[in-house]
Amino acid sequence: MTELTHKSIVDGWFREANDECFPGQAFTLKVEKILYQAHSEFQDILVFKSTTYGNVLVLDGIIQCTERDEFAYQEMITHIPLYLHKNPKRVLVIGGGDGGVVRELLKHDCLTTITQVEIDETVIKLAKKYFPGMSKGLDNPRVEIKLCDGFIYLQDLAQLSNQDKYDVIITDSSDPEGPAEAFFQESYFRLLKNALKDDDSLIITQTSENVWLNINYLKDLLKAAKSVFPNTKYCYTMVPTYTSGQLGLMVCSPNEKLDLRNPTRVPTKTEQEDLKYYNRDIHEASFVLPNWADKILNRS
Repeated sequence: MTELTHKSIVDGWFREANDECFPGQAFTLKVEKILYQAHSEFQDILVFKSTTYGNVLVLDGIIQCTERDEFAYQEMITHIPLYLHKNPKRVLVIGGGDGGVVRELLKHDCLTTITQVEIDETVIKLAKKYFPGMSKGLDNPRVEIKLCDGFIYLQDLAQLSNQDKYDVIITDSSDPEGPAEAFFQESYFRLLKNALKDDDSLIITQTSENVWLNINYLKDLLKAAKSVFPNTKYCYTMVPTYTSGQLGLMVCSPNEKLDLRNPTRVPTKTEQEDLKYYNRDIHEASFVLPNWADKILNRS
């Protein structure tokens, strides 16, 4: 069998370098073995086993998750909006084919329906094979997977009654290139708002950037979101294998009175024991920014 190769792996090291997204810097991981490499209908996909972070999923040259630190992202993008909602029942996940968000959602017994919309079935299949700890909830009876474009799915939702819409929508997309580019525009936020059940509903999305990489992009993204959701705030999580070690999140609600920094509910003792990263203090602290960043994003 021919040994797999990939252009981002040279001399046994994976190198994430993208001058358009992350100018002037790069991130590397030592590779033990390439497990999968191919180009799906939508994107370049690489899975490799690293020497220190377990299996790693890479889409279009950018790390999406590693077995060692994925929970820091999955827990925050999931539990921030879930614990802000007083009684969530129906949740929509756009993207997230690796299954990490669904795994976290299933920790909430109050949820009756979890709909996941993923455009690339290959990602789901690879997650089940190489990331079983993340994908273990994808076959749960509370989970419905729809293989289609998330943007189009949201357009169709506009025709449904409120009872078929969602309490929380989580956008767990890849970066704004290729199939995920539409998820970072004002028109997308309008579709999200139309897919929410009522004013107590929330959305959260990964921002692709953090304050160290491209704060002006974040400022523009917040402006686009606030044109639709006046109650919009930026927060972040710490993930070593994301560029600069941080990833921004943006949480929004039609309810202007809801304090996004303070959970409406808190994990029970049993729920908290099942969480590695999220807790009430982390929730509140994730919205606290350094002075220079706070001035640009929240006071300009």
